[in-house]
Amino acid sequence: MSSEKLKLLNIGFGNSVVSARVIAIVNPGSSPMRRMREDARNENKLIDATQGRKTRSLIITDSNHVILSAIQPETMSQRLESVEDKK
Repeated sequence: MSSEKLKLLNIGFGNSVVSARVIAIVNPGSSPMRRMREDARNENKLIDATQGRKTRSLIITDSNHVILSAIQPETMSQRLESVEDKK
């Protein structure tokens, strides 16, 4: 992957993730998502990017990492679409 094609998705508070690695952006409230979050924590694949704020979305990556964000899933989806449109 060349640096020219590398697009970053802003996940809040100065944190970014490579947009091509994002598989899903989901709401953290359901039981399966809470289990996924706990499993990621147990496997040391949980990344907390909330800066101490309430978790509003989970970002699932192709490497099975789960990233916590304080940004709403709808906002994250709009940002992802915007980043993808710039390609």
